[in-house]
Amino acid sequence: MTAGLWDRETFVEKLREIGACAYHDKHPFHVAMNEGRLSPEALRGWVANRFYYQRCIPVKDAAILSNCPLHEVRRVWIHRIVDHDGTAKNEGGIEAWLRLGEACGLSRDELMQDRHVRPGVRFAVDAYVNFARNRPWPVAIASSLTELFAPDLMAARLGAFEKSYPWIDPHGLDNSRILARYPLKIGAEWKYTRRPGKSGQREELGSAKFVAYERITVPAGTFACFRVDAEASTSYRSYSEQKLWNLWYCPDIKWIAKERVEVHTFNPGGPPSSVMSVSELEKYTPGPQ
Repeated sequence: MTAGLWDRETFVEKLREIGACAYHDKHPFHVAMNEGRLSPEALRGWVANRFYYQRCIPVKDAAILSNCPLHEVRRVWIHRIVDHDGTAKNEGGIEAWLRLGEACGLSRDELMQDRHVRPGVRFAVDAYVNFARNRPWPVAIASSLTELFAPDLMAARLGAFEKSYPWIDPHGLDNSRILARYPLKIGAEWKYTRRPGKSGQREELGSAKFVAYERITVPAGTFACFRVDAEASTSYRSYSEQKLWNLWYCPDIKWIAKERVEVHTFNPGGPPSSVMSVSELEKYTPGPQ
């Protein structure tokens, strides 16, 4: 038995080892889902029950914040609530899950009223929230480290949905999928349509293409990436918007290393406006090989 505390690197390595062999993606149901073997009824059931978990996450995180006396920790943790609940400008994760439910044939009322939530799921999720509410905040935070595994799982899940469940409306799939698609190949190009925002009234038409394979350096390090060039247009009544993207997707980490976006807005009520933003990966910790 090892005495003393592990250093940070050892702790993360041990945690990833557990996830590699015992995370929920190893369950036969999830294996069947990713292999395309679920019926529409079974997949809708999974979405409805998973949605109950998703909309309870910000409640859990609010409980952690209420128990944490350290303002520097609260400043870091509060983004988790915003990520799920959204803001006036960004719809948030709960809205994205509602759109996925609609794409699968479930209504918003069915999801928000928990009509299909199984008793065992409700018990487990409520127990998780109560755990975060009643345990010391460091322990509750330790129970929330699933983002170490979530990005790769979500990418695999969305790929399975696109490939094996063609009856799902593609507008309900995660929007990041429109700008990085497998197989990765220079010259590959595609078009997409989506309806951003909560109302779904504005339709965005876009196209994207893999144009290069190049190494780039960002704060997190140097990565070999496929560069995607994309453009899109959106219009609704007298409002119109044009977007230009340059995106560098790294297959080794299955994530975006850098993204550059230009947005040009045209509205008769005011002068045209243009905004340019650049996002870069700031930190990356590789898992066990």
